[in-house]
Amino acid sequence: MKKIRTGIILAIGLGLSACASVDTASRNIPLEAPQMLPAAPVVALADYNIKVSRSLRVSEANMYYPMGDIVWRGDAMGDRHEQVARIFQDSLIQVQQQNQQGALPVVVDIDLLRFHALTEKTRYTIGGVHSIAFNMTVRNPVTGEVIVPTYEVKADLRGYGGSKALAAEQQGLTQKLRITRHLANVITQELAASGSAPKGVTELVAGLETAAQG
Repeated sequence: MKKIRTGIILAIGLGLSACASVDTASRNIPLEAPQMLPAAPVVALADYNIKVSRSLRVSEANMYYPMGDIVWRGDAMGDRHEQVARIFQDSLIQVQQQNQQGALPVVVDIDLLRFHALTEKTRYTIGGVHSIAFNMTVRNPVTGEVIVPTYEVKADLRGYGGSKALAAEQQGLTQKLRITRHLANVITQELAASGSAPKGVTELVAGLETAAQG
């Protein structure tokens, strides 16, 4: 296994055919409804583990909607699994910085299912949706006991296109910045109450953009 830091694991997928479908059958199995975290004391992120399996297929095709589990163009050409793991790491660091004195410490396990951002062709024409999904588990940092069983979180974010994308770039609102902050917002909300993050496609990133900018 390849590690970026202790909390980030890039798992090597075994026996996955290149011809496999985008979503495996196991991803379609309904998970049990997540339990609610305690209302008090406040929950704080003590540590985290991030898994980006090597079985997730990367696509570099410059199409409107390429087939693949990971589509990412916000970094220079390189190890896309590692790049996506670092985005989650940066998001979780932001969540850690929000910790409050006396809060209940927890460990969060993130297991990526899909990270489908915009290709160059889509970003500079019609725009689209950054489609992101991951499994999340909340555990006791001392005993490892599961507090909130594994459940799927969908964190879709509207991606800018055309002149709006160019204007956003000029303002420093890159795909990477927007997605990183968006994931931090989603995970923070899920820690407060599992299943509470907004459903559907988020249009703006709280704390980064306003309706006027959008």
